[in-house]
Amino acid sequence: MSVKPKFTPEGVIPAVLLPFFDDLSIDEKSYRSHLRHVAETPGITGITTNAHASEVASCTLEEQVQILDLTMQEIGHAVPVINGVYADGSLEAARIARMAESGGASALLVFPPNPFTLGAQSRPEMAVTHFKTIADATDLPVIVFQYPLATGQGYPLDTLVQICETVPNVCAIKDWCNNVQQHERHIQVLQSLTRPVNVLTTHSAWLLSSLVLGCKGLLSGSGSVIADLQSLLFSAVRDGNLGLAKRLNDRIRTTAEVFYADPFVDMHNRMKVALVSLGRIPCSAVRPPLVTPSSDEVTKISEAMAQAGIVAEGAVREAA
Repeated sequence: MSVKPKFTPEGVIPAVLLPFFDDLSIDEKSYRSHLRHVAETPGITGITTNAHASEVASCTLEEQVQILDLTMQEIGHAVPVINGVYADGSLEAARIARMAESGGASALLVFPPNPFTLGAQSRPEMAVTHFKTIADATDLPVIVFQYPLATGQGYPLDTLVQICETVPNVCAIKDWCNNVQQHERHIQVLQSLTRPVNVLTTHSAWLLSSLVLGCKGLLSGSGSVIADLQSLLFSAVRDGNLGLAKRLNDRIRTTAEVFYADPFVDMHNRMKVALVSLGRIPCSAVRPPLVTPSSDEVTKISEAMAQAGIVAEGAVREAA
């Protein structure tokens, strides 16, 4: 019996969306099509599901099992699959981790529990215990979601280091600290540990700057729409082709300005609209409390896709 090699989170890892019918049930056929389109993007190194982009907060555990199963059926043979762990309690997080491992996932993306919004920055043992509880339930590699919007300040760097040094499963962080200096410090410190921990950026509004600082990869919901542009940008930065990188970043910025406009909470709703405008999925329905964008915003998103050179098949290629 062959043993699946350990997955190292690095490179370009899109987080896929979850299409629904108008009645808000899961559109399996459209989800499979969306998965195939993203997974066939040259240069990507994995796919993330059951995360923010796939509206995990509105999915039951049974639906999360179903989503992972559909993902593995459709693309599990082709690319590693990262499964989100979205739970307020550590025991439930461990249960999801076991489910993901038995379902064939290659790694976990662990979201911060909501109790951390109440000032857990001063109790690092809470964060360490949370990740140790998950690690005790699975051998899968773990990506820590550094998400200040959920934790107030995010995990302080000292706490991140303690998590990384205490829990061997932790091999990467998805960094959404929204601060250039802090982001650079994460890269410098975590990627220089005795057991290096990769920093994956999700700063889609300033992606070029983030990658130039030395991130080992990126993990972003906008990859559900522009995975090919992200892959090309990552390669251009890696190869030192900053001229091409700047041109690609200009195109990516055009999409980021509509996806991440105020209110920020609508970002993935807008990405669904983009996929509908491109003819990649048939319906942009989102589950409440999320709401669909207005008709004016739909027009702006469609115009941005055209301006960025994105068509149904993918991004229009340009000369290096």
